[in-house]
Amino acid sequence: MAELSLKQVSKSYGEVNVLGDINLEIDKGELIVFVGPSGCGKSTLLRMVAGLEKISGGTLEIDGTVVNDVPPSERGIAMVFQSYALYPHLTVRENMAFALKIAKMAPAEIEERVEKAARTLQLHNLLDRLPKELSGGQRQRVAIGRSIVRDPKVYLFDEPLSNLDAALRVATRIEIAQLKESMPDSTMIYVTHDQVEAMTLASRIVVLAGGGIAQVGTPLELYERPENEFVAQFIGSPSMNLLSGKIVETGKQTRVELDAGGQAVSDVPSVTDDLGRTVNIGVRPEDLTVTDGPAIYRGEVAYTEALGEVTLLYFKPDANGGTVIGKLPGVHKGLKGESVALTAPAAKVHIFADTQSLLYRDQPIKHITAGTH
Repeated sequence: MAELSLKQVSKSYGEVNVLGDINLEIDKGELIVFVGPSGCGKSTLLRMVAGLEKISGGTLEIDGTVVNDVPPSERGIAMVFQSYALYPHLTVRENMAFALKIAKMAPAEIEERVEKAARTLQLHNLLDRLPKELSGGQRQRVAIGRSIVRDPKVYLFDEPLSNLDAALRVATRIEIAQLKESMPDSTMIYVTHDQVEAMTLASRIVVLAGGGIAQVGTPLELYERPENEFVAQFIGSPSMNLLSGKIVETGKQTRVELDAGGQAVSDVPSVTDDLGRTVNIGVRPEDLTVTDGPAIYRGEVAYTEALGEVTLLYFKPDANGGTVIGKLPGVHKGLKGESVALTAPAAKVHIFADTQSLLYRDQPIKHITAGTH
């Protein structure tokens, strides 16, 4: 049985529907990450799990028990907020012990739990300090420690690193990953807008968009096999390039002819009804390479960004206004204003019709052939 089960969960504010038909099973020991654009409802969904927002429809089960009307304090859940929410006049030790004292736990048990959490989070040398004497990363660890001492069934993290600078975010992200490894049976749900956090921390990612779930999968599944154009472009930086084309049949072969000319993708997984259908070809910038032969895309480089380990090529918009970005390893100079041809391995090409992927694991693209353009 899943530790958390959301069945047709919805949330409305009056006549405004924020989330609808959310179905999700979360197993014990998973670290689930909610991602999506601003306003997609990821924090709202997390707060419904916590009991801080009332569920408008559907059911939420924890360990098989429906908890829709159970108060937050009785759900066995601990939440780490975006702000540290520490008591400034209390020491680290007192902040971590506060909820346990309110619950009238025995002093010896409180001390044991605080010491154990402090060792896990490397806070044992800071227990007698006040929050103002700590760095941002240390304060966030105290906030996490305050959750750990309660020994909850589920940990909820609401963008816990967003207030930290870049270096501290990296360090604290690694600490959270190590914390999860040290607590393999703990279930965690983590909300972030940062793709790197999602890709590096999650056992599975839930992509939210348009008031629902766009796709659920492991980080690599979402990256390599996006089920729709939204996920394809949301996961990965820079976003996946989309080039327009049409499914045609030449002889006994079905393929996609690109509007921009160049190569055509063959062995398209399709049926007869797909012939003549307008589709989009998706290729990630990092999968494109410069070629002197047949190309998926040809264009003039409008701008370049040399980042050291990679160089980004930004091409002038095509006739349809589409923008293409290439991501080449290493340093490439003198390409601005040049006409460049790009290709990609067939296995890295995605085909979308009506925003949905036509690709399936048992029907990969086998090859790319020269087109008629």
